[in-house]
Amino acid sequence: MEQVKAKKYLGQHFLKDETIAKRIADSLSGDVRCVLEIGPGMGVLTKYLLQRDDIDFKAVEIDSESVAYLGSHYPQLKVVEADFLRLDLADLLPQGTDSMAVIGNFPYNISSQILFKVYDNRNMVPEVVGMFQKEVAERIAAKPGSKVYGILSVLLSAFYDIEYLFTVSEDVFSPPPKVKSAVVRLRRNSVSHLECDEQLFAKVVKAGFNQRRKTMRNALKAIDAAIDALPEELLLKRAEQLSVADFVTITQKISL
Repeated sequence: MEQVKAKKYLGQHFLKDETIAKRIADSLSGDVRCVLEIGPGMGVLTKYLLQRDDIDFKAVEIDSESVAYLGSHYPQLKVVEADFLRLDLADLLPQGTDSMAVIGNFPYNISSQILFKVYDNRNMVPEVVGMFQKEVAERIAAKPGSKVYGILSVLLSAFYDIEYLFTVSEDVFSPPPKVKSAVVRLRRNSVSHLECDEQLFAKVVKAGFNQRRKTMRNALKAIDAAIDALPEELLLKRAEQLSVADFVTITQKISL
């Protein structure tokens, strides 16, 4: 397959294994109607998404060389040449629709930022299927009590059901990364909103994990939280020991 040299500043490792590409594309559920691919690169995943005639599909690509390649090899593809992190997702929605699934072999250096953007636009993004560095994928899917459970684990699991689908070897990329990758799927759950101030909730979660070795009693000092109404059992725990419901309870109590 013809290849474009991966640029280091993009943090991109281009997938070259057709079987893995098809497996990722097939991981999208059958009920999504609009799909956005982030960073299609050479289009190895793109070609399988274009085969689906049941979706309205477009891609966002920041690299002009890749955009030119996609234009010549997949003229039917709608490509937006832009930085996904700077885009207003509402501007990408097809007319008459209010949501769009996201898929991609995400650049390692911005994969967490992509997910924070998804979180901020959660009511517009019903599903995400993404390839991440394995340790990031494990963090996304982690449960309370795990050493890799963190900010993304809590924020995303508050609004999404998260599945770690499969691990991907280094040798299916060009150039090969130094670490393994993994594919994760997020599907929007039935929670329309949390029973607390959601902005404060995010601050509480970040405060807890930014000082994850400290108990919540000490970690909450970073946001000047009034902790008098909090149960002692929550104050004595560290962030990694708390569930989404626990963080909601803390947010409710300190915002009284």
